[in-house]
Amino acid sequence: MADTTKVWFVTGASRGMGIDIAQAALAAGHSVVATGRDPQRVLDAVGEHENLHTLALDVTDPAAAEAAAAAAVERFGRIDVLVNNAGNFYAGYFETLSPEQVRAQMETNFFGPLNVTRAILPVLRRQRSGQIITVTSTAGLVGGGFMSAYAASKHALEGWMESLAEEVAPFGISTMSVVPGFFRTELLVEGSSTIWPEVHVDDYAENTAQTIEAWRAMNGTQGGDPAKLAAALVTLSDAGELPGRFVAGADAMGGVEQKQATVQQQIDANRDLSASLSYDS
Repeated sequence: MADTTKVWFVTGASRGMGIDIAQAALAAGHSVVATGRDPQRVLDAVGEHENLHTLALDVTDPAAAEAAAAAAVERFGRIDVLVNNAGNFYAGYFETLSPEQVRAQMETNFFGPLNVTRAILPVLRRQRSGQIITVTSTAGLVGGGFMSAYAASKHALEGWMESLAEEVAPFGISTMSVVPGFFRTELLVEGSSTIWPEVHVDDYAENTAQTIEAWRAMNGTQGGDPAKLAAALVTLSDAGELPGRFVAGADAMGGVEQKQATVQQQIDANRDLSASLSYDS
């Protein structure tokens, strides 16, 4: 696969990182099925190209995922690279997010990629080849205040992808989790990808207002260049053997390395107690 033109299937391609990924794959000579809720908006965002096919896809709808997978195969005959990119951000402290908001976060960020992958995996298994690339987040490895629902959804993706890798490897299918830090995408655009909390709790009110103001100010100033990340993903894909995880960006590497150090400290702090928990021989 390393030297051949591939067919990419990209979710969430009407805005943000999805646009850059679709454009980078096209620029590298690949064919792209770019999906979003409105295929015309996807076409306008990515730009017309002879190797581009746009499709309507709500990732929370399993039937829509099945239909999009079938349409992609009908158009190009195969699918080689699935990029699970679609997602959003329900921001807020746990107690200020309604149960409905938390469930909606999981539906899009976790069950959405599962729906799409379930629809496309049979194609990859029949081919005995393919790649599954899922965009998670630094929050998938490092939790933090005001992102409890988002971090939960991305942690779930990380665990699923790590396990899926072993399940599909016998069929010639490789996987990669992409763990970005802060990139200048539309993730923090209010009403687009970011949804604020619905529940007012006095104890959190002041910090909620301050944090929302800080998140709003951060939009458009993030250090990561999404076009460079998209190009890096194409480079990794074209190299043939995917790394199981690509931690993307200096801030992401720093955050993950600090988390690893913290976990090691926690292990070391109670090593003797932990080691004493086996049955006495």
